[in-house]
Amino acid sequence: MTLSSGNVNKILWSELLPFEFKQRLSEVPLVFLPLGICEPHGQISALGLDTLKAEWLGIEAAKRVGGIVAPTLGYHIHESGYHARWLEDAVGEENAHMTAMPPHIMLPFFLYQLRAFANAGFRAIIAISGHSGGNQFDLRKVAEAFSLETGVPVLALSDPELVEGLYEGDHAGKYEISQLLYLRPDLVDFSQLNRQNLEGSGGRLALGDDALEASSALGDKIMHACLDEMCRLTLEISSRISFSQEDSLTNQLISYERIEQIWHRLQSEGQWRTNQPNPGQMPVSEHSRWKPFEQVKGK
Repeated sequence: MTLSSGNVNKILWSELLPFEFKQRLSEVPLVFLPLGICEPHGQISALGLDTLKAEWLGIEAAKRVGGIVAPTLGYHIHESGYHARWLEDAVGEENAHMTAMPPHIMLPFFLYQLRAFANAGFRAIIAISGHSGGNQFDLRKVAEAFSLETGVPVLALSDPELVEGLYEGDHAGKYEISQLLYLRPDLVDFSQLNRQNLEGSGGRLALGDDALEASSALGDKIMHACLDEMCRLTLEISSRISFSQEDSLTNQLISYERIEQIWHRLQSEGQWRTNQPNPGQMPVSEHSRWKPFEQVKGK
């Protein structure tokens, strides 16, 4: 009997059969984790813009350079710290319809995700976040601590960082709306712009001032520039992998206790960037619905 070699086009962890997973892992033991969120991008655009672009980057990078794409995480840090004042200014007292998580929940969860990847046999990890503005710095702090402890290189970055100097990232402006126009034009509807003037609609909902300048052509350029740089960085991190299939089967699993020790060390090093306002940032108004999230202690 001849065993099938499997579908070489399958790259999603959730779709791979066990033997296909092992085969792809043996070829390139690297995993991509797309990170995103649902949050308002104006009346004209889908709430999941950040999630969709991160997922596209992970999938397209794996097609080019190998590796496996982990299930997308569509929850991210929002509301807390510096986000609170931004929400008051950009969304006001409307419901922002977000899949928001506090940092003291999201960051240890991210740490445990890294553990799951290493225990599954991956020897390098790329976390690509479509949601940025400062969150990526705390993700990198966790990633660096994990790498130092385990020897598994982890790259955590946001899409605007990939094209720094070429394009300027924004929130629901020319940059982001162009991205979605390229990826999913069916999820952008400029005819809904006037809905922001309707009572009870939520108003402008953080739409950027230059959003109407967005185009699919610009989105194509942005996304492929992001992809080119992401693949370059992936190949760079892949060169540092120390791996053999035999080793992956015999290595001792990283325990919960070991992860908890990393987390406690991180907590002892001081505050997270995402649980407090930026230096000099105007305080949230006392009456605002976002005031309780301005300072987040957690555990």
